[in-house]
Formats: sequence, structure tokens, C-alpha cells
Amino acid sequence: MVLDTSKDLVPAQPTGIWSWITTVDHKRIGMMYGVTALVAFFVAGLEALLIRLQLATPNGTVLSADAYNQLFTMHGLTMLLVVVMPVGAAFMNYFIPLHIGARDVAFPRANAFSYWLFLGATIMLLSSFVLGGAPDGGWFGYAPLSTQLEEFVRMDYYAIGAQLLGIASIMASANFIATVFTMRAPGMTLMRIPVFTWMAVVVSFLLIFSLPIFGVGLFQMYFDRNFGTQFFGGGGDPLLWQHLFWLFGHPEVYVLILPAMGIVSEIIPVFSRKPLFGYPFVVFSGIAIGFMGFGVWAHHMYTAGLGPVAEAGFGIATMMIAVPTGVKIFNWIGTMWGGKIRFELPMLFAIGFVSLFVIGGLSGVTHSVVPSDYQQHDSYYVVAHFHYVLFGGGVFGFVAGAYYWFPKWTGRFLDKRLGLWHFWLMLIGFNMTFAPMHILGLNGMPRRTYRYGEGLGWEFWNQVATVGSFIIGISFLIFAWNLIKSRKHGVEAGPDPWDGRTLEWSISSPPPVHNFDEIPIVEHVDDFWHRKYATDDDGRAVRMADVTGGTLIEANTGGEGSHEEDMHMPSPSYYPIIAAGGITTVGYGLIYVPGGWVVAGIGLLITMWGVFGWSLEPVTRGEHHD
Repeated sequence: MVLDTSKDLVPAQPTGIWSWITTVDHKRIGMMYGVTALVAFFVAGLEALLIRLQLATPNGTVLSADAYNQLFTMHGLTMLLVVVMPVGAAFMNYFIPLHIGARDVAFPRANAFSYWLFLGATIMLLSSFVLGGAPDGGWFGYAPLSTQLEEFVRMDYYAIGAQLLGIASIMASANFIATVFTMRAPGMTLMRIPVFTWMAVVVSFLLIFSLPIFGVGLFQMYFDRNFGTQFFGGGGDPLLWQHLFWLFGHPEVYVLILPAMGIVSEIIPVFSRKPLFGYPFVVFSGIAIGFMGFGVWAHHMYTAGLGPVAEAGFGIATMMIAVPTGVKIFNWIGTMWGGKIRFELPMLFAIGFVSLFVIGGLSGVTHSVVPSDYQQHDSYYVVAHFHYVLFGGGVFGFVAGAYYWFPKWTGRFLDKRLGLWHFWLMLIGFNMTFAPMHILGLNGMPRRTYRYGEGLGWEFWNQVATVGSFIIGISFLIFAWNLIKSRKHGVEAGPDPWDGRTLEWSISSPPPVHNFDEIPIVEHVDDFWHRKYATDDDGRAVRMADVTGGTLIEANTGGEGSHEEDMHMPSPSYYPIIAAGGITTVGYGLIYVPGGWVVAGIGLLITMWGVFGWSLEPVTRGEHHD
């Protein structure tokens, strides 16, 4: 059978916005993940500012109890599942193929589908504010509370929206794993892969093993709410949800932080002008963190009555997971030690990441000790720890990556003056916001409370935290302006502005559609660095004059040829967005059962149309793109 290659199946050379809708280029998909996450970040940030205004003074009246519950639920849910995870996916999409010398991911259309389903689920969650009310049972969704809330459809948005986000993440994870293990350039062994890509692989496995656990819990929540089952209430187990959630939720912490650790592991060697100290240890410590992350979930449940044996076991496991984390920190410090450090913007944010993550990690170790955790549990001390790890760690790491790779994305630098304003305001505002929460928590302020009385000694530190939160907000407005301004008016950067070590710096900025004119043959860790530098008689690295950014691939023959007929790039396709839109429509219908069955049926038909068209679509463009 010969497949029809007519224009009704394959969009021919789309332009403008249609080129983005139909794109299967991993770089464009990565940028779309990043832009979507940035918009969601400002939404979640606005939610956080409203929460801080409510708590700035005793007996706050900015928000009602109902509004507060919706905002703090959506703030946590949006930041975790719609901001930090997708930012990691943005970097993974863009740089994994570039890091391993590939032209695209293994399954480009599935990659596009993952993004469009993520976008559909994001729109679904945010639309809940105007379609019956946002989820209000906490970002953790504790059942049976979440299954007994009578508010119309609110927690159903949580159950269905999070489920769709999980499906998108699992598909993307499988794609990344297949890409790394099957599409590496000749000579790129597993121990020559850049650390960021290694951490992406670990994260992908974490998601594949943890998200189905959460998915089961979400199905049970949905059925309890809509069909009268009793998984968590009545004859069910009220603690079952906590186990299912935290079996996903604690590995999820490492899903959020490991990509940032990978980014920092790429930045510090470049700006220290040294190879990463202990590359194998950094890689294997990341693997160890991922593996051990599945054995510590019950430290979130010490007060649930698990008993002394379980509490002691999980306490020891929680202490042990600090070891591979500490290995990474000491390797980063070892890389900087004795290096010729350049305090460029990416390095400043990377150092900020290391410093703040250490504070968050040390406060986390205190949670492993059961008696101290009893005091700290469900207090603002936990909020402080959580944000020092995921904001002070994750967000600082991702922002460092944005300053580092922006020249590769656009061919231009971000404005340094604006970047310095962003860094110092973000650093000061962050510590003003979250450091006082340690004090508040140890002084007894409970988390998840929408107001507090006078005379408790909490007013001053809450006011400091509120001022700090607005300073953070100002810093990110500066960052957003810097991104917009520098995209077209920034100083031109060239292909290798930082004197990089990995393959992405060997090609033009921005990269061509096909990434590499000729697939490289890799001989070292940091292969591009070794092709730029030789060693003199005194053992010092000396740059070779005939090797500059943009020439590595062309000079390194022996890989896949550069002839047009040897390049087969995937065709643009509108079927991924159709299939994703259909599934999102099914989700909306399931939220409003029984009346939504018709909508769910229409969504199913749209999904079938997208999948059927996808299956008949030709694979490649048939022509070379510059």
C-alpha cells in the first residue's frame, strides 16, 4: 500500500502562527513550553501576592476563606505542575538533541502532542476560576476531604486536569528516554553525555514510575466524587490517598530540582574554566537521588500514626538521601575551587542556586528527625523549607539556564544591567520572603490558614515576608522586560559567546532546523572544549587558533553526511493538536457529568480523527531546510 502524500495530509511549508501550530521541531516545542510556563508563573505569582497581602496583618480581609482556599490550592498546583515541571521540559526539549548530536527527538509528533495536551490541561485548570470555581482542597488534594467537598466541580477540575498533565508528562518522558538511548552521536557513550541530559534521563524515569501511582489516586478521587465509590471514605482507607500522593509527590520534588542541578552542572565548569570536578560522581549521585526518592515518602506522614518502626525507617532513609545531594554540592564547590571564575549573570544565579539549596537542604534534614518534625509539621517552617528547595533551588537554577542559553536561542545576550537588577532583587526578595517563615513556623504559625489573631507575635515577620514577595514580583517584571527587549535588540552573541564545552555551542545561534550539518563523532566528555583547546608543555590549555565556534561539526567528518538527500526532517503536522484538543474536550465533559457525556463523546470523536489522520501521515518533509 502506498500512502497518500498529497497536500491534504501534509501541511506544505506553513508560515506565521500556523508554522508554530503545526511544528514538530523540538526547539520550537521547547520554546512554547517555556513561554507557556512563564505566563503561568505570573498567574501563580499573582496568586501568591494576594495570599501574602491577606496574611500581612492580623485578621486580614483581602480574601475570604473560600477565595483563599482556591488561591493557595491553585498557586501550589500551578507552580508545581504547570510552571516548574514544564520549564524543565522546555530545556529538555531544546537541548537534549543538541547535547547528544541528534537532529530531533525520537518521536517528533508525539513531542508536539505532549505539548498541546499540556497546554490544554493548563487552560482547563486556569479556566476553572470562571467555570464553577477553582479547586479548593489544597494542592495535595487530601482525601476524603477532597471527595466530600460539595462545591460544584471544583476538585473534579483537579482530578481531570492533573490526570491530563500526567499523560502528557509520561509521553514526553518516554520520548526523551528513547532519544537519549537510541540517537546519540557516534562515540558518545553514556559517560560522555552532558550532565544536564543525564539528569533529564533520571527525571524521565522518575515520572514514568511515579505518575501512574498519582493517576490511580486521581481516578479513585474522581469515582468517589461522581459515582459513589468508597476508596477513601466510608468503608475505604482515609490514609490511602496520602500514601498514593506522596509516593508520587516526593519523587516529584526531584523531578523539579534535578533538571536545575543539571543546568548548574553545565554552567559552573564554563565560568570556572575547569572541567566538572568528579563527573562520574555527579552523574551517579543524580541516579542515586532518583532511586532513593521512592523510599522517603512517609516522612510527610509522621503525624498520621504510622508507628515507631515505620517512622524510624523513613527517618533514616530521609537522612541517607542527603548524602548524594551533598556529593553534588561538594563537586560544584570543587569545580569552582582554584578556577578562574567569571561572575557573569548565569554564574551569579548558579551560585545563588547552590547557596539557597544548601539552606533548604539543611532545613529538610531536620524533617528526618521524627521529634523535631512533630513540632515543624504543618507549620510555616515547612513552607520555608519547601520554597528554599524549589524556588531557591529550582527557579534560581532555571533562571541561570535562561541567562546561559538565551544567546543560543536568539543569537543575542540578555541585557546585563537589567540582569543584575533582576539577580539582586530576586535574591534579596527571596530571603526576605521565606527566611522569616522559619521563625514563624517555630513560633507556631500553622500553614494553610487564611487569617490569624492579634497578639501572637506573628505580625512583624509576616509583614517582612509580604514586602519580600513584592520585591520578587518586581524582579521578575524586570526579567520579563529583559526577555522581550533583548530578543530583538540585545547585543549579538555569536555561536560560542561563553567559550562553551558542549556540542550546542559548536553550531550557529539560533540553531538551524536540522541542528547539525554533519553529525559529529564524539571522543571526549565536553567534546567541543577538547576540539578548541590543546595542552602545552606545561600542561596548560591553549586555544587552537583554527578552531572557533561554528566550525566543529563541519571539520569533524565521519558522521552522517551533509548532503541534502541524506537529511530527512519530520513533516509539520496539525494532527497532534487535534488529538490533544479532543482529549481536553473529553476532560471537560467528564468534569460536568452527567450532562457532559455529550461533550465527552464529541471530544472522543475529535481524538479519533486526530489519531487516524496522524497514523496515515507521511513521515518526512522530503526536502532540506536551511
